[in-house]
Amino acid sequence: MSRIIVVGGGLAGLSAAHTVLERGGSVLLLDKNAFLGGNSTKATSGINGAGTATQIKLGIPDNSQIFYEDSAKSARAEIVPALTKVLTYQSGSAVEWIQDKFKVDLSLVSRLGGHSHPRTHRGTEQFPGMTITYALMETFEDTAKATPALAQVIKKANVVKLLTEGSKVVGVEYVKDGKPFKEMGPVILATGGYAADFTNTSLLKKYRQVSNLLVTLSPILSDPELWDLPTTNGDHCTGDGIKMTLAVGGNTIHMDKVQVHPTGLVDPKEPDAKVKFLAAEALRGVGGLLLDANGNRFADELGHRDYVTGQMWKNKGPFRLVLNGKAGKEIEWHCKHYMGRGLMKHYKGAAAVSQDTGMPLKNLESTFSTYNNIAKTKNDPFGKKFFHNTPFVMDDEYWVAVVCPVLHFTMGGVQIDDQSKVLSPSGPISGLFACGEMAGGVHGANRLGGSSLLGCVVYGRVAGATAAAYLMNQFSAERRLGAVAGHLAAAPVTVTVGGVTVSVTQGGASACPASGATTSSHDSHPTESASPASASAPTKLKEYDLAEVAKHNKDTDCWVVVNGQVLDATNFLADHPVNMMHKPEVVEKYAPETVIGTLKK
Repeated sequence: MSRIIVVGGGLAGLSAAHTVLERGGSVLLLDKNAFLGGNSTKATSGINGAGTATQIKLGIPDNSQIFYEDSAKSARAEIVPALTKVLTYQSGSAVEWIQDKFKVDLSLVSRLGGHSHPRTHRGTEQFPGMTITYALMETFEDTAKATPALAQVIKKANVVKLLTEGSKVVGVEYVKDGKPFKEMGPVILATGGYAADFTNTSLLKKYRQVSNLLVTLSPILSDPELWDLPTTNGDHCTGDGIKMTLAVGGNTIHMDKVQVHPTGLVDPKEPDAKVKFLAAEALRGVGGLLLDANGNRFADELGHRDYVTGQMWKNKGPFRLVLNGKAGKEIEWHCKHYMGRGLMKHYKGAAAVSQDTGMPLKNLESTFSTYNNIAKTKNDPFGKKFFHNTPFVMDDEYWVAVVCPVLHFTMGGVQIDDQSKVLSPSGPISGLFACGEMAGGVHGANRLGGSSLLGCVVYGRVAGATAAAYLMNQFSAERRLGAVAGHLAAAPVTVTVGGVTVSVTQGGASACPASGATTSSHDSHPTESASPASASAPTKLKEYDLAEVAKHNKDTDCWVVVNGQVLDATNFLADHPVNMMHKPEVVEKYAPETVIGTLKK
């Protein structure tokens, strides 16, 4: 038992892995996908933090207790106080850890729904989930390359089983390239939620009803079926870690609490697509309005997510998210990105909005005028308290997107304590820890926007620290046994350091490893092979025009253009992380074999 096994390479797993390294341990990171990052790279609004240096610099009078109270209101009766306290009281240090250790820009702070102060941090460009997760991912991969004895990453490694000795978890079994492998050590599960679990063993199907509050709010759809809703989640979000935990006797909590986000972006070209891109809650935080089919407001845009979704069930769609010029300018990178994807449109004047959408111009004028007065008086019939980037004027520019409710986040998961230990009916399961979305109880009945990335970082760090301490205790126990045995008779002792097993003989009889401690050699385990590009000299690439690229438009013959490069993605489609955000250099780093040429200028 020489290293800690982290299952899942999203932000939670990466945070755990880095923390183990900080505590002097070594890590094996396993992920079933071809790419690390998971759903974390898709997060668009930011990460919450209370009492941060950035907030202080901006004069925002926030603190951990205020954040705790906001989170408690959102969690409602399902709050687990100890877990929520860890989340909120460690939020500031989590944000600053990302800023200081990984040099991530989180200089902008906005207020999302349910927050009494602006506390959701993001950078000036690109989506925060991508920038944060990639910083941790690239740093860990660099560490693995420089010091493989401390850190190793194996992708396309599907963990299928937790290995146990009695009531203890002592390792995992995983499949790589169709072959089974075993790895022994303490296990941190960070496999994400189940909001895309449409499998035969679907947790969504088992716990398919929307939360009781949402059902109560819905006179039109009295029993909404989660199964039928679109999702923002990748197809890897199938509750694997939860199912493996159940198989070894672990508890679950709040499994019926599935968050339906109000603003999934509807693609006009594929309105019925099962997977949708998310419109960041920050779009409403900067002043965006939600309008029904007739151009009328129907909710407090900054209400809790389940409330806003409930109001949508009660009203008539299609629903539109509308930002004026000032709001669009404040979050311009997002707007231009959505526009580039064909998910948002830009208009010059409300008349153009009306003409294209069918919302009556007189209704838009009335809605904007009424809202401007509400912003002045702070007396909103829907209860909105914060008004940003007003007034709305008819001849302004507008950014508009069609939105709909989408499966987004699962509050339920395995039951943990405030040290990220997985619980069973008899107490903590020795050697098993969990973090991220698969850890239930952290958010209660409803998660606040910006607390998903936060939960990944906070509980990833907690899990990493707890697992590192657990491993150290195991080593200490082995050393104590060795010392006692040394006074008795000679016995062979096997020591594993950095994946290398050495046998020596020292004084002592009947020497044996501590209960639950298992050593293994990693020599027979799979390793990540070098990319084809690194093994051969560069060749001159052929130039293609768009007409030629357009001919290759089938699943069996698929070419695409990315950043001026022509890619043959035919054999890459199965590995492509759908809707995942990434940096431009991702192709050269992770899929160089797909590059076949450049685009003619």
